[in-house]
Amino acid sequence: MKHINKLILSTATLFSLFFLCIFLPSLFSSEQPKEASFYQKLKNNIVQCGLCPRRCTIPEGLRGYCRTRENRKGVLYTLVYAKPVAIHIDPIEKKPLFHFLPSAKAYSIATAGCNLKCKFCQNWEISQSKPEELEYIYLTPADLIKKVKESGTAVIAYTYNEPTIFYEYMLETAKLARQQGIKNVMHSNGYINEAPLKELAKYLDAANIDLKGFSEEYYAKLTEGSLAPVLNSLKVLKSQGVHIEITTLLLSGFNDDAAVLKKMCLWIKDNLGPDTPLHFSRFFPMYKLTSLNPTPLDSLERARRIAIECGLKYVYIGNISPNPAENTYCPGCGKIVIERNGYFVRQDNLKKGRCKFCGEEIAGIWN
Repeated sequence: MKHINKLILSTATLFSLFFLCIFLPSLFSSEQPKEASFYQKLKNNIVQCGLCPRRCTIPEGLRGYCRTRENRKGVLYTLVYAKPVAIHIDPIEKKPLFHFLPSAKAYSIATAGCNLKCKFCQNWEISQSKPEELEYIYLTPADLIKKVKESGTAVIAYTYNEPTIFYEYMLETAKLARQQGIKNVMHSNGYINEAPLKELAKYLDAANIDLKGFSEEYYAKLTEGSLAPVLNSLKVLKSQGVHIEITTLLLSGFNDDAAVLKKMCLWIKDNLGPDTPLHFSRFFPMYKLTSLNPTPLDSLERARRIAIECGLKYVYIGNISPNPAENTYCPGCGKIVIERNGYFVRQDNLKKGRCKFCGEEIAGIWN
């Protein structure tokens, strides 16, 4: 009987050990959702997210508009922390950043989700998906920094989907990157509240912000967002010393009205400065606007002329290559200071940030 009891005890012990080995790691896994930042706890286990201008009020068990932040028993969690679904090494020109470390390679990451629903989204497969719908690679900020260093790249780009969605992951990674001398850049829709943006800006070197149009009507109809918060984000980034470039995807008949474009360009000049690079990007049929035609080249060229006439010094046309409007011209002598072919630099005529022909200073971060 004693032997049987010992056998039963041994079996129970082995089962317990087996249970611990199999299930304990998942109970305390580092992949457990991370508590979100910038939210308030309300009554009845309801929370209000304060990350973006939507300020979603989220009952227990539900998610916000972005579908990546979930209320669990009165605590808001981010479901995309350390879960990139896309990782690529891109030319910095692809962001696009034309006045920031030309020819640099950017270790680019994205997660699922977005806080806008642009009908023309070029990355809708990831931006309009829930986190559980996509495969990911689990990478902590420390692991990510390690991979960036191993790759030999000097820049991390938070891009493809909306980086605001993975704010906690981006911020913690950016802090570690700054300590390691790695630059941080993002391509964003600018739909973020001022407090979290100011905190992020402490570690951000450059940003390309999508200024999708210049009317509230356009934003409401095609993005389910609002223009005013984006304009505020641009001014905040400027005030915090972050290098800014702007991209406007031009859709014929929607946001290419000459008077509206002039108003937009004058706003950029007056609020951000004439040295702010502006990229007019060509639209191709995508997502929910497959019935539209690609943007005509003459519409893009007209938009560029309007911007230059308004006093902007660096205006580009994107998604058409090769074309002369992807080169950087010296505003002093008019000669090419950076010649590009698509995303690649063919000729660099800068000398310590100045035109080597006439000495004119060219705005940007070059070293």
